[in-house]
Amino acid sequence: MSNHVLEVNDLQTCFSSKEGTIPAVNGITFHVDAGEILGIVGESGCGKSVTSLSVMGLVPSPPGNINGGEILFNGEDLTKATEKRMRTIRGNDIAMIFQEPMTSLNPVYKIGDQLMEGIRIHTKLSKKKAYLQAVDMLELVGLSRVTDLMKSYPHQLSGGMRQRVMIAMAMACDPKLLIADEPTTALDVTIQKQILNLMKNLNEKMDTAIMLITHDLGVVAEMCSRIAVMYSGKVVEEGSVQDIFRDPKHPYTKGLIDSVPDMRVKKDRLYSIPGNVPKPGAIKQGCAFAPRCGQAFSRCTKETPELLETDNGAKVRCWLHHEQ
Repeated sequence: MSNHVLEVNDLQTCFSSKEGTIPAVNGITFHVDAGEILGIVGESGCGKSVTSLSVMGLVPSPPGNINGGEILFNGEDLTKATEKRMRTIRGNDIAMIFQEPMTSLNPVYKIGDQLMEGIRIHTKLSKKKAYLQAVDMLELVGLSRVTDLMKSYPHQLSGGMRQRVMIAMAMACDPKLLIADEPTTALDVTIQKQILNLMKNLNEKMDTAIMLITHDLGVVAEMCSRIAVMYSGKVVEEGSVQDIFRDPKHPYTKGLIDSVPDMRVKKDRLYSIPGNVPKPGAIKQGCAFAPRCGQAFSRCTKETPELLETDNGAKVRCWLHHEQ
């Protein structure tokens, strides 16, 4: 039997514009197993956040729309679910932590009211029991003086405290899947470490599957068991953390790893991948990474490679490996 909590197959999420239909996510396929942490990495503009919003059913429509593929959560296709059904799933079965907690929390409501509202909507608990559960969740994420915190407004909290509140809200109903969209971007390094440790502890204690979206390979190496590397709306490489860091197959993955500073090696200049991520839909044929790839040959600009399984069970979308 499949152990997949989430299975995304050939997902296509597009946005309408004056220039026509723009594919932000263009045929992405991946899965998340129960209890595992999957890292989704790539540069800004690769479609990571749109993928997470598609899973949550939060793509703004218009202009956005899921034009194809399926999102299977415990076997149920969320692309066909009604908005009423999605409201039941969101927060209860699938929860999300957004990049900037200040924009995710309502500035005019107290922390306690916001936590209790989510708990009462999904669990039908009484106000008193919801209050006690909210207090327990705030203590679980390592916050102190929680009775005072329940009466505080978001602007009275530090960035790290707000992010912990967001995690408490996300975990309040014991979701089966937690989507974390760059949860440490706005935080300083010491708070980042605390938040990541907290998420890992919750993953181990509550057996919650986590889909961690980030561009920080250091975070991925520490947190994740598997990685899916995204480029231009597609997965270009997927495999275990050990395999991909030890022997990356796709030139883009190699470029990302080479871009990470190494304290052991002294260099005059840090490496960076030449060029920029193309605008969605800009490359009509061939491999989207070909214009930036030092190993590209004639086939790369004419035909789009499929995601090929390698000998060690990893997957790579590159003509170099198809040729081999």
